[in-house]
Amino acid sequence: MAEQNETRPTPLGLYARPENQAITSIEVIALVLSAIWLIGAAVFFLAIPSEPAPNDGTGSLRFIMTMLAIFMPVAMIWVAATAARSSRIMREESQRLQAAIDAIRNAYIVQNQGGSPNSEPSVARKLDEIAAAQRKTETALATFSSSRDTRTPAPELQPEPSSEAQTDLPLGTRAEDIAPGLDNEEFIRAVNFPETAEDTAGFNALRKALKDRATSGLIQASQDVLTLLSQDGIYMDDLNPDMARPEIWRRFAAGERGRQIAALGGVRDRSSLTLTAGRMREDPIFRDAVHHFLRRFDKSFAQFESQASDSEISDLASTRTARAFMLLGRVAGVFD
Repeated sequence: MAEQNETRPTPLGLYARPENQAITSIEVIALVLSAIWLIGAAVFFLAIPSEPAPNDGTGSLRFIMTMLAIFMPVAMIWVAATAARSSRIMREESQRLQAAIDAIRNAYIVQNQGGSPNSEPSVARKLDEIAAAQRKTETALATFSSSRDTRTPAPELQPEPSSEAQTDLPLGTRAEDIAPGLDNEEFIRAVNFPETAEDTAGFNALRKALKDRATSGLIQASQDVLTLLSQDGIYMDDLNPDMARPEIWRRFAAGERGRQIAALGGVRDRSSLTLTAGRMREDPIFRDAVHHFLRRFDKSFAQFESQASDSEISDLASTRTARAFMLLGRVAGVFD
């Protein structure tokens, strides 16, 4: 008959390990079986007369076999008793663990469904706070918009401007289409990206470049490949490429490719070239980003070269974007 072990609750609401009794029914049964076997063995070896041992040297072997016949079954009985007790302990542990899991599950269900408002999970409270803040913001914006509409006076009728002063804008013209373009110095600062967090001029140039439709695509493509290269520990500031002459850059802008412009691939850092080439072969996302960046750089540089001086082309060649072009163009075979 299985024994009922009392459990005591702990402060966490789980169940503590019960105190195991020193002697259980398993040990009692093992003791009884051992006693029966020993008594039977004693009766067998003592009551039945034994023949005298021969003088051929086998007496010690017979003694060992007799001891094994007496005590081996006793040992097997206690091995079985130990296994049975371990199995019972494991079952009790499993029951206590299941009870603890059920208690945690019930407490969670009560907390989420039938608990008091104060016991609401913190995540739900945070979501409610965010929703309330969003509603307040929408209300404030609606109030500001309505008050602005009511306070704005009706426009007075103005005389129709003359045809000479009127600007003719085609349908669908966007704000960035009529925004002033970048000058060469701002373009160079933008493609080099800000040097430090205090580089105000660099951030201003980058902000203006992102508003320029012709340059924003190059900036975003350059940022993508620089981020992907940094994942492999490749940074443009660590590269010291051999700088090509401005006329080589102008030949590239004119459409020449291959060995005629091989001087543009001035990156000689073997580890950077090896890592980049390996990722080009294995990572299709990186490969697509590289080809997109090379197309953007080709198009943007052709526009820049048409109005840039030799010194400005040299300054552009020292930027992070141009160094990325030298590295990736050499890996992609642009200069082969």
